[in-house]
Amino acid sequence: MNFVKISDSLGIGRPRFPLALIAGPCVLESRELAFTVAAEVAAICRKLGVPYIFKGSFDKANRSSINAYRGPGLKAGLEILAAVKAELKLPVTTDVHTTAQVEAAAAVVDIIQIPAFLCRQTDLLVAAGASGLPVNVKKGQFMAPQDMGQVVGKVASTGNRNLLLTERGTTFGYHNLVVDFRAFPLLRALAAPVIFDATHSVQLPAAQGECSGGDRVMIPTLAAAAVAAGADALFMEVHPDPDQALCDGANSLPLTELEPLLQRLQALSEI
Repeated sequence: MNFVKISDSLGIGRPRFPLALIAGPCVLESRELAFTVAAEVAAICRKLGVPYIFKGSFDKANRSSINAYRGPGLKAGLEILAAVKAELKLPVTTDVHTTAQVEAAAAVVDIIQIPAFLCRQTDLLVAAGASGLPVNVKKGQFMAPQDMGQVVGKVASTGNRNLLLTERGTTFGYHNLVVDFRAFPLLRALAAPVIFDATHSVQLPAAQGECSGGDRVMIPTLAAAAVAAGADALFMEVHPDPDQALCDGANSLPLTELEPLLQRLQALSEI
């Protein structure tokens, strides 16, 4: 199916649902930052009529360096997400890296996210599917869109068809990603809504040695192209001060730039 119901009032998949947004800081830095971002983005989305899901990672297990900040961890991170969900009345999502994390995450979040590097991990996909929650799988940087059919089959083997597929760029040489917009109709042909990760797609993996770089000025261009190509939702990492972010600041969208960008993308979506 090309739509997935997240709650009674929110779903992903056009034309049944409007263009949706999944957004938040790359990693949960603190409760205060999470609430600041979630509240401001929620206010913007309510104003514009954009369905919104808050995203924050409790652990980024695939950082470039052993010294990189990974997050508050499973217990503390899920407590923050649960508080955002309860106090701000927002659906929330986070990524899991091991099968042992799925049950605890599923008790809090509304969507379980599978990182791109782990999109072929059969046990993880099956565990996520067995949770019964919608599962958002990011297409690996090394995967052809057609190959995601096997990923869909692994999740669907649990009886769970509430699957979302996210395009986040493809490896192009060293330290670079490109987006092939032919992927959007190919992914939609797998009977799943397609999300575009507009911020990781401008990442320059490991380009700064101990951390990844990024080219955030290209986020609006790629996001507009993705909406025109048929994306059902957008995934964005947003931060009040990306240059001070503890993770992926180079490819995060400044929070002040979100509202005008969403207005532009909404207009494209309506066309």
